[in-house]
Amino acid sequence: MKRFGFSRMMLILGLLFIYLPMLILVIYSFNASKLVTVWGGWSVHWYAGLLDNKQLMGSVVRSLEVAFYTAISAVALGTLAAFVLTRVTRFKGRTLFGGLVTAPLVMPEVITGLSLLLLFIAMAQIIGWPQERGLLTIWIAHTTFCSAYVAVVVSSRLRELDMSIEEAAMDLGARPWKVFALITVPMIAPSLAAGGMMSFALSLDDLVLASFVSGPGSTTLPMEVFSAVRLGVKPEINAIASLILLTVSLVTFMIWYFGRRAEAARKRAIQDAMESMANEAYSQPEKKVVKPQLVGAAA
Repeated sequence: MKRFGFSRMMLILGLLFIYLPMLILVIYSFNASKLVTVWGGWSVHWYAGLLDNKQLMGSVVRSLEVAFYTAISAVALGTLAAFVLTRVTRFKGRTLFGGLVTAPLVMPEVITGLSLLLLFIAMAQIIGWPQERGLLTIWIAHTTFCSAYVAVVVSSRLRELDMSIEEAAMDLGARPWKVFALITVPMIAPSLAAGGMMSFALSLDDLVLASFVSGPGSTTLPMEVFSAVRLGVKPEINAIASLILLTVSLVTFMIWYFGRRAEAARKRAIQDAMESMANEAYSQPEKKVVKPQLVGAAA
């Protein structure tokens, strides 16, 4: 019988510390009472009332829209930056470029948000754009922040790739952009998906940057929740948070399930190909070796 060791106990305590508050939040989202701290029975009243709360649902739609476009743009920019850092080994300013790419990872969000706010104000005074801060400025700020995470994830994957495959394709006449699109991108697809999911989650969760660069009519969900919590937690907040947890859990499960099926299909295809090659090798008859006869001139 296995002993209940210290490591297992710390693991259980860590999981409870992370997931127990989420479980409590989901339970209290079905509370019939208007007071969050007082249990009044089970009810789905607050879920049905979400449709009538246009302000909260509008912030949800805006946050999802910004997070979706941020994930796309961050993956594109981060992948290009990672490709330059890993494949272009020598160029002037490479160290500076690498530092600028990874700077948002270590820089406090308050400084980043204030810098972007001053940048947008200066651009509006000089060139007249952007005329007002809104969803566009939030998207630019989130893309700047999330591209650094994508660059780190994708660059680590690019360093592990076998470049002989790409070199073989170029030796056969493929152009560099075709090699990148047909060979490199499929091989780094898992890291691209991971970077996109990370960018989506970071953008959906961001409060500091959005608070600096947002304007009237562009309140995101974290800003709406933060302003509501300052006056007291409302049952609608628990309901919308529970729906977000459910959505994220379902999407994560679907990605894991289809990824597992794709990996199993890939391994099955490799195994079938190896078995067919082995059967073909055994089925072929042995070739008879005919020794050439030496014909000498008659003396």
